[in-house]
Amino acid sequence: RPAALPRRSASPLSSLQLSDAKSRAKAALKANSSREKGRKEGGLLGALYKFTRPHTIRGTILASCACVTRVTLMSIRTQKFIEWDLLRTAALGLVALLCGNAYIVGINQIFDVEIDKINKPFLPIAAGEMSPALAWFLVLGTGIGGMAVVVSSFPALIIKLYTLGILFGTVYTVPPFRWKNNALLAMISIAAVRGLLLNIGLHHASSHALGLPVTWPPQVIFISMFMTVFAVVIAICKDMPDTKGDIAYNVKTLPASIGVDKTAHLAVLTLFCNYMIGIGFGIWARGE
Repeated sequence: RPAALPRRSASPLSSLQLSDAKSRAKAALKANSSREKGRKEGGLLGALYKFTRPHTIRGTILASCACVTRVTLMSIRTQKFIEWDLLRTAALGLVALLCGNAYIVGINQIFDVEIDKINKPFLPIAAGEMSPALAWFLVLGTGIGGMAVVVSSFPALIIKLYTLGILFGTVYTVPPFRWKNNALLAMISIAAVRGLLLNIGLHHASSHALGLPVTWPPQVIFISMFMTVFAVVIAICKDMPDTKGDIAYNVKTLPASIGVDKTAHLAVLTLFCNYMIGIGFGIWARGE
C-alpha cells in the first residue's frame, strides 16, 4: 500500500484571506437581514427616519427648548411682556438646526457606507433601503435649506457660527480631510459643534429675537463649557461599539487605538470630573 502523501499546511496568507472572506460574508448576511427587516418596518419613511439619526435630533430639540426658555425667563426681569415673535424665530432656528443635523449625519453615512456595513448595518444606505442618489439629494437639500433659513432670518454672527458648524461636520467625514481618522481632530469637531457653537449660537439668537443686549452671564458660560466637555465624552464613547469596522478600514478612533476598556475608563473619569466641577460651580454661585 503506497504511503500517504503529507498534507500541506495552509499558508498564513490563505488563512488571512479565508478569515477576511468569512468576515465579509457575515457582514453581507447581516446587511441583507437588516435590509429585509427594514423593508418590513416602515419602508421609505422608516429609512428616512433612520437616516436622520433620531437620537441626535432629540438632543438638538432639547438644547433649543432649554436655551429659549432660559433667555425668555431672563427677559421677564427687564420687560413686562414677552415678545411672542420669539416663537417664530425659535421655530425657524429649530428648522435650521435640524437641517444642519440631517446634513452632518447624512453625509457621514454616504462616505462611511462600507464601514457601516460592518458597524451599523441597520442604517438605510448600508442596508440598501435608500439609494446613494436619494441620500445625496437629502444631504444637499437640507444643507442648502438650513443655510437659506439662517441667512434670511438671523444676524451675521449666527450665520458665521452656523457656517462653521457645517464646515466642521463636512471636514469630519469628507476626504481628503477625514478628521474622524484622527481621534483628537474628531473630538474637536464634535465638541465644537455639539457644545460650544450650539449653546453660544442659541443664546445669541434668542437674545437677538427678544431685542435684548447680548450678554454672557455665568450660566451661559457654564453650560457652554459643561456641554463641550460632555460632547468630548460623547465623541469618545460613540466609537466604542464600532471598533471592528474602524480597525478593518484603518479609522484611528480612540477605542480602535487604545482599546475599549481604556477608553471606557477615560470617558468615565472625564465625565466624573465634569460633574464634580459643575457641582462645585453651583455651590460657589449659590454663595455669591
